[in-house]
Amino acid sequence: MTDGGQEEIGGAAPARAQRQRLVQALAENADQVTDLEQQHARFVEASKDSNADDEHDPEGATIAFEREQVTALLDRARSSRAAIEQALARVDDGRYGTCERCGGPIAPARLEARPEATTCIACAAARR
Repeated sequence: MTDGGQEEIGGAAPARAQRQRLVQALAENADQVTDLEQQHARFVEASKDSNADDEHDPEGATIAFEREQVTALLDRARSSRAAIEQALARVDDGRYGTCERCGGPIAPARLEARPEATTCIACAAARR
């Protein structure tokens, strides 16, 4: 029995561990997003008062490139956050670890490496 008076089913302990890993990944992602947002803000601020012509100024091209690189990393981190949140929802409704394509299990090693994975290795390989 659990503290709530409900009997634990076989998957309760693994589900808690999965949830904990995902919550940790979400916290790390939040730190990454914050850091990237700060970097982006610094690039924008640095170029705000600049009279640099990104196309013709040697330094302008570098600043523009770095700003766009940080923007791409930020977009990727935000997308990753959404995937982690969706994985948490799958843990909550009991679908975590089940391939959304074939319905088979996703290998624990795959979930360890990519906790937000939605497909088993075979289905992921078939998509490519």
